[in-house]
Amino acid sequence: MSAGRWAAGGGAVVVLVATGAWARLPGGTGVDAGLWSRVRPAVEARLLEQPRGTGVGEPGARWFCRAEAVDLAERDGLVRAGVSTLCVEYGVRSGRLVECSGAEVPQVIRLRREADGDYGVVSQETAPDGEGNAQWITSRFGHVTAASLDDTVSSTALESAARTHFNLPTDTPVTPC
Repeated sequence: MSAGRWAAGGGAVVVLVATGAWARLPGGTGVDAGLWSRVRPAVEARLLEQPRGTGVGEPGARWFCRAEAVDLAERDGLVRAGVSTLCVEYGVRSGRLVECSGAEVPQVIRLRREADGDYGVVSQETAPDGEGNAQWITSRFGHVTAASLDDTVSSTALESAARTHFNLPTDTPVTPC
């Protein structure tokens, strides 16, 4: 086989892998936007229910959470949502919004439609810290999707929600705790 054919074949593989990665990113064609809009409220409510330590000494500090679907599938009445979640604790110090603690964590959340039409969380899996983390992520999301999980969720919406919650102007800067 000639070098030209090898190059063309290699280029085709790169295009296929890149297309697959793009399709599985949030907003790509791999996620049903309508289904995600129906299950997202239950996913994000569950995130806010979870206990967390406090990273800020500011009175009135609060956690804000957001999830982005990485993959989404519905089968036999259950929805499997592979998500990247970001939870950040914000407070106010001297009229500034302070970001004190937070983490982006991949999770697999299973949901079932309730009688009222809303979705409820049936189970939730989170990657372990340290050893086993990469293996857990790859086994639940696959190699291509696992590579796209870094920095999937933007903090912009959380910052905006925190400014609104604390009655701060929209241009209030965010500073570290």
